[in-house]
Amino acid sequence: MEPTFATKLKWNLPWLVRYPWVRFSSLLESTAFEKKHVIITVANHFEPSWSESGLLDHNSQVKRLKQYRELAQTIGNAVRDVDGTRFRHTNFYPAEQYHPDILEIMAEMQGDGLGEVEVHLHHGIERPDTAENLERQLVEFRDVLVERHRCLSRTISDDQPKYAFVHGNLALANSCGGRFCGVDNEMEILERTGCYADMTLPSAPDQSQVRTINQIYECAHSLSEAVPHRDGIRLGTNRAQPQLPLIMQGPLVFNWTRTIKGIPVPRVEDGALAANQGLDGSRFKRWMSANVSVAGRTDLVFIKLYCHGFFDRDQSVSIGEDARRFFGDLVEQGEKTGKYAIHFATAREAFNIAMAAAVGLTGDPHKHRDHILRPIMKETVTGDSYLPTDASRGIVSLQV
Repeated sequence: MEPTFATKLKWNLPWLVRYPWVRFSSLLESTAFEKKHVIITVANHFEPSWSESGLLDHNSQVKRLKQYRELAQTIGNAVRDVDGTRFRHTNFYPAEQYHPDILEIMAEMQGDGLGEVEVHLHHGIERPDTAENLERQLVEFRDVLVERHRCLSRTISDDQPKYAFVHGNLALANSCGGRFCGVDNEMEILERTGCYADMTLPSAPDQSQVRTINQIYECAHSLSEAVPHRDGIRLGTNRAQPQLPLIMQGPLVFNWTRTIKGIPVPRVEDGALAANQGLDGSRFKRWMSANVSVAGRTDLVFIKLYCHGFFDRDQSVSIGEDARRFFGDLVEQGEKTGKYAIHFATAREAFNIAMAAAVGLTGDPHKHRDHILRPIMKETVTGDSYLPTDASRGIVSLQV
């Protein structure tokens, strides 16, 4: 049953009452007169099995994935940031839908610079999941991604594979009242199995939306309890060793430009790359105004967007022609005006850049894309054991 307006309002009041203060604080920070480095990450809830007509068979999935790969190649060749890095998504693939043929194509895409593979999971759908089953699923999928496909990442000081996470149906850490999860200590299991960052949020107006918004932060409550991320300790330049996984949120602001019969009717702006929202300069300004950043580093702004890359109706704005035009224009305008520089980053790279800022490293964020976590695939290709660079020497012992 669709929840009523009153129910949705009750779910969202905790962040709504904080919203004016958060917006005021963001405005004060974002007005610093300096060139901004804008870190754009697209979290793609990557499900080639999905279609408007239902679940597709394996052959159909492979066919549409190859077509998708061509789209990714086209926009990646056409749109590059100020560092020469391609526009690409981070592809969060659902563990419960694993098929080696699909992941092999995705691994090839990663090798071609068309997006790194990370972990997505839908669970607790028919009945609440158990902690034991959840941990088993995560470990098995993590390990097959590494051992069979050479995806994910790790530090130079720890052999355990590391991954970023997006929760299916948004119910991170049992935040939907038991639906679509069922595991109160999910965050603890994520930490134990190597998750360095969660990129599920924002989720408003869903029940899973927490009261902390527009931040990069560590959970303020014990990871063994449900919804420990409802409050957070913001990542800042004095937080060199935060508790992981970090919560890396996308923008959550209001769009006041919509009108219905001449009456202003605001809508939630949550960074969705979807056809019903389109792409224009006003959206970019709203994303920037959320000011998702590391405390003390007003020159860095993180914009985590999201999409469902196989929703046919949305492909033009997520990875097709509309996206090519929009993101290409963003890079060009930034270079023309000198007000900002666009950097396209995977989830791993965005985490590395944020962590580099937290330990006081400055300068071009491009230098910090491999600050702590390095791709396992690159180890395999080069045989490089990733000796620390001068920039990261002495701080890579962080337990991620």
